[in-house]
Amino acid sequence: MSSQKTPRCDFHLSPLHQHILFFHLLLLLCHLNLFQFAATMSGEMHNESASSSREADQQHQQPAAAPLSRYESQKRRDWNTFGQYLKNQTPPVTLSHCNFNHVLEFLRYLDQFGKTKVHLHGCIFFGQPDPPAPCTCPLRQAWGSLDALIGRLRAAYDEHGGSPETNPFGSGAIRVYLREVKECQAKARGIPYTKKKKKKNQLKGPHEPPKSFKQLAT
Repeated sequence: MSSQKTPRCDFHLSPLHQHILFFHLLLLLCHLNLFQFAATMSGEMHNESASSSREADQQHQQPAAAPLSRYESQKRRDWNTFGQYLKNQTPPVTLSHCNFNHVLEFLRYLDQFGKTKVHLHGCIFFGQPDPPAPCTCPLRQAWGSLDALIGRLRAAYDEHGGSPETNPFGSGAIRVYLREVKECQAKARGIPYTKKKKKKNQLKGPHEPPKSFKQLAT
């Protein structure tokens, strides 16, 4: 028996069809890449949105810091001003090496920013509380302002870890200086600084009824 040969089918594409097929393959690859890129971007945007939502929730859950009172704000400004004053010294002074002498120098330094007229002994308005005309006497920090400043700085020193035993703002020399400033300004301005006595409560309890009426009531 003679063997039968299977007919061979030769499939040939023209150059034009080859270009068209190649073009379609490129388009298919482009679509696949775009689809993957879009899926990746969508996943990243979802993750960023979820992360932002978590951060917003955490910030919302955290209680907002209470605003500082006027006293606390002023105390912080005073503490920063004193710290900057120490840094400007030559050489700079650290807080651990600060003593009452630095505090006294700081108080004298502040006098140049004072607004209280303190008459000198040679001034014709010395001792007058309401001088009729201006004079060339210097302006100083008022005693009350210095006393309040020392109180705030003394508290701030303790809050920043300072020991009460080494607190330079509580030194006896500071109290003596403030007392001298108080007496000097009182004489120069003719305004004595006296403590206001607390008025005793003059309102007494209700008057007791007459004895006879009290006995009848019982």
